[in-house]
Amino acid sequence: MTHLHYDVRGDGPVLLVLPGGAGHPGGLDAMTDPLTTHFTVVTYDPLGLAHGRLGLPVEEQRVEMWSEGAWRVLQEVLPDGESAYVFGASSGGIAALDLLARHPERLRHVVAHEPPVVEVLPDAARQHAMFADVCDTYRRAGLQAAGARMAAGLEEKEPSAPVEGQPPSEQEELATPMAVFLSRVLRPFSSHKPDLSALKAAPLTLAAGVDSRGGLLHRTASVTAELTGSRFTEFPGGHVGALEYPREFGVRLMEALRGRGDR
Repeated sequence: MTHLHYDVRGDGPVLLVLPGGAGHPGGLDAMTDPLTTHFTVVTYDPLGLAHGRLGLPVEEQRVEMWSEGAWRVLQEVLPDGESAYVFGASSGGIAALDLLARHPERLRHVVAHEPPVVEVLPDAARQHAMFADVCDTYRRAGLQAAGARMAAGLEEKEPSAPVEGQPPSEQEELATPMAVFLSRVLRPFSSHKPDLSALKAAPLTLAAGVDSRGGLLHRTASVTAELTGSRFTEFPGGHVGALEYPREFGVRLMEALRGRGDR
């Protein structure tokens, strides 16, 4: 069985954190540190990228791999009879939704921030094509070009002239968390269809950044909330608000986990 990589800090009810991108938790400490006075913060690193595995081979990922790994983490850290809070961002938000759909029995409340579940949208085919183009751009021209293409797609804008670049080598595809995300995570995760029926009776809040208004991932969050009858709320900043405004983001997260301040 695959070894689990996670860190545990703080004291209180368990709060499982599922980072976005390729699951590397880098940069989240400024947001999670203040939360350790209220929660036992368990940060899951599904690919072990922050635990010595960056640069090692990675197979194409599936949402179920991350959600089942998260469930195994909870089985290790949750005291008998207790339930956990869960926060997932972006790709980690997709895994959090799947975890809740599969294993609701020991989850107290889940907050999913800007999960790119484009399958819930009426223009899903167009958005799938956009993410496929991001991945193809990465294969053809590398990180900078793919980043520019994805930024335009998330803002629901037409892409600008292609950025020139070189195709990444196999070693380069594994050298950074962003490269692993683009080559092993983005396409299968953005193609995932959440189990909306299972989420309708679940303790769930969908969230999006206030600076993401008018963008794709604000729309995926708000539409998922509508389709499941879940709470919807806005957080400071944009898609990476946890890095932009860590302290304010953490305060807002605590409110959302406790069912306050929904929009």
